[in-house]
Amino acid sequence: MKRFVIFIQMENTAITKWFLIVGKIEGYSYLLLLFIAMPLKYLYNIPEYVRPMGSIHGVLFVAFMILLALMFFKVKLSFKNACLAFLLSLVPFGTFFLKRLV
Repeated sequence: MKRFVIFIQMENTAITKWFLIVGKIEGYSYLLLLFIAMPLKYLYNIPEYVRPMGSIHGVLFVAFMILLALMFFKVKLSFKNACLAFLLSLVPFGTFFLKRLV
């Protein structure tokens, strides 16, 4: 709980920086999941990579959503840009365009 309080007390520039970094890493994890782990499972019958890659991507996605909420409430990202950031997180290669929204 103490770490979360420290996380909320970060300055706006630090939140923005972490938002962009986590967004980019989350985008890479999504691409690895879609274009490496899933084809290995369904084309080559090697399902071992889907669970760990999916778990990593899930943790990064939750972190991204928390940072998106901080961007909206604390940094005052507009509602339109917050919605666009969310939609970009669902599209492959989408999070690589987050810098245009900030």
